Amino acid sequence: MKNLLQSLALLLLFSVFISCKPEEPVNPIEPDEIEEGINYSPKEPDADKELSITFKAPVSSQLYGYEGDVYVHIGVIVEGVWKFVPADWNVNLSKCKMTSKGDNTWDISLAPSIREWFGAGETPVTKIGIVIRSSDGTKKGIIEDSFINIVDNKHKGFEPAPIKNAPLPNGVKHGINIVNNSTVTFVLYDKDKNGNHKDYAHIIGDFNDWTLSNDEKSQMNRDEQAGCWWITLSGLESTKEYAFQYYVGTKNGDAIRLADAYAEKILDPSNDKYIYTSTYPENKTSPSKAIGISSVFKIQKDAYNWQVTNYTPPQSDELVIYELLLRDFTASGDINGAMQKLDYLKDLGVNAIELLPVQEFDGNDSWGYNPCFYFALDKAYGTKTMYKQFIDACHQRGMAVIFDVVYNHATGNHPFAKLYWDASKNKTSPENPWFNVDAPHPFSVFHDFNHESQLVRDFVKRNLEFLITEYKIDGFRFDLTKGFTQKKSNESSAGNYDESRVAILKDYNAKIKSVNPKVFVILEHFCDNKEELELTTDGMFVWGNKNEAYCETAMGWDTPSKTNFNGINGWTRNWSNNNVVGYMESHDEERIIFKAKNYGKDEVKNNLAVQMQRAALNAAFFFPIPGPKMIWQFGEMGYDISIDENGRTGKKPILWNYLDVPERKNLVDSYKQMIKVRESVSSTYTNKEWWTMEVAGSNWANGRRITLNAPNKKMVILGNFRTDATITMNANFPETGVWKDIKENSDFEVTDKNKNYSLAPNEYKVFLYGVD
Repeated sequence: MKNLLQSLALLLLFSVFISCKPEEPVNPIEPDEIEEGINYSPKEPDADKELSITFKAPVSSQLYGYEGDVYVHIGVIVEGVWKFVPADWNVNLSKCKMTSKGDNTWDISLAPSIREWFGAGETPVTKIGIVIRSSDGTKKGIIEDSFINIVDNKHKGFEPAPIKNAPLPNGVKHGINIVNNSTVTFVLYDKDKNGNHKDYAHIIGDFNDWTLSNDEKSQMNRDEQAGCWWITLSGLESTKEYAFQYYVGTKNGDAIRLADAYAEKILDPSNDKYIYTSTYPENKTSPSKAIGISSVFKIQKDAYNWQVTNYTPPQSDELVIYELLLRDFTASGDINGAMQKLDYLKDLGVNAIELLPVQEFDGNDSWGYNPCFYFALDKAYGTKTMYKQFIDACHQRGMAVIFDVVYNHATGNHPFAKLYWDASKNKTSPENPWFNVDAPHPFSVFHDFNHESQLVRDFVKRNLEFLITEYKIDGFRFDLTKGFTQKKSNESSAGNYDESRVAILKDYNAKIKSVNPKVFVILEHFCDNKEELELTTDGMFVWGNKNEAYCETAMGWDTPSKTNFNGINGWTRNWSNNNVVGYMESHDEERIIFKAKNYGKDEVKNNLAVQMQRAALNAAFFFPIPGPKMIWQFGEMGYDISIDENGRTGKKPILWNYLDVPERKNLVDSYKQMIKVRESVSSTYTNKEWWTMEVAGSNWANGRRITLNAPNKKMVILGNFRTDATITMNANFPETGVWKDIKENSDFEVTDKNKNYSLAPNEYKVFLYGVD
């Protein structure tokens, strides 16, 4: 018995020794075991144990041969979102600094455990994302994000129930459907190219305290034939704003949260906090339980009392469009500021304002060509009501409003992109039914929509109808319509005639015209003449970029192949229509006076007075030409800050003080004068035979001329584009009688049609007959 007790005591002591013995440290990876790329130990990481990560840069890596400090940008992937990231991209936190091991190799340990290193608490840790970067953030060890799967035995997370199958209610659409004053049906389309779908879908939001459950308040039904998940919620307050997200995933993959692609308002916790209350005075706080972007709805929408209910836009060939970026137009950079300048634009002669994209885009500081939600207008510029007030105020002044819309691509924050996403390549997946993995054309950015997909066509047409009916806008400028194709191309072939692209654009145009036949459709196209002619014959308009020609003339360079103004409208392209929006500058081109100031001939360079004279000369041979015209903001003041100042899409100086500079104020007055001339002769824009335009490069030496010879209205414009000599031009007046000298604001008698005029360098003359 004594021996037995002694044996038991020894066994107990051994057990205590074993149980109190500290865990063996993670074995470092031996040098000869390190492969190029990311290595980690142990091979099956546990969330509650230490993890050693080693990176060896291959020759192709940006960090190969790099001798500076290396940091890891790292986070826990929670429902498709990076969480518990210790530091922003450019913050060099000592915790994230990797140790150099020589031979292009660095390592770091997440200790005492992965969970504790991140401070993840009760959150399940099943995957971490990793980017190895240089200290300044400009170099990556591996271009694409890397991921490591983690075993978490303590926190399993939510376990979804089996799918509940039920047919969609009658009459519902994808998105948010208001049934009655207390009931809403939510519909989420989920069916990839191969007919597959996620294994579960739930909804969480303010209406169920953001609680995931397998009951009727959260679990969505599945209609396999419709390819949709859906749920109807009742007992909601009609005047309350609700935020919500969809929670979807697969049994063997990650769950993700999605906002609704059709939401008219979204909450973005990473960006909304930086918007001034003066710009967006309504509530914009993201719920604490939301992860990433959430969508918002209210059953009883805020009513807006439109002051103008019967607005009629200008005739298309009389349009003078002012292209405007709200961010860079006034000091406040929002709708509030732009509202204060509407009378200035009206006085200038503008009859249409084209806003650079205002549909929700990533971040708050942007040109807007990075869209993520199409039914919500960006809060960085104002509230939904403020947008309507702006449009109403424009209509009160007789000015149309045109939205620049971006349907070629969307960012990865778009719900359609997130639903089928390849995280390893940071691209949409091949199964995504809305997007191409890679654009078939060479001009795309972000993620390229497949416009041959009926899903995409339906989405775009629904969005177009919504913008027309909800905001009463008068036109669309479609960005990068050259990309509305599935035909593979390169830069030299992308503009070739494309029958499918033409059909797609005609389909969108038909939808727009069915909603409101007066809405303008303008395409940034730049394709084959046959294709552009076919589109304009269908009633659409194309952009007419003559920036190079007007830049060359402003600089004073006589280069015939570059200074040709032909092409500024349809008639000078030998078309029967004039559906070309001609422009000297747009948001996409270098500013004319910047080039004149820096690269002009000796008589022009660094001579503000001459630069403004040549800008006025350009205006005289721009505005009166038949067909719609467009001005880029501040072009009328001779804005001379480069497009590349602070980066191409970066903020630019706002220089309203230009109006205090006499030479610049004179240019503004010249714009006003020539726009008034345009208005006075616009009734003659219907007949090509009345117009003669001698505006080619070959007309440089002896002067350029525009002649109008209509039955009751006549005009002669003469211009000397030379910088080095005075020239004599024969007016060739088409009629004798009393004419008006516009620049001199005086009447004079013409008895000799062949009267000669002496024009100094940079000088022009404008004569009108039959015009009050």
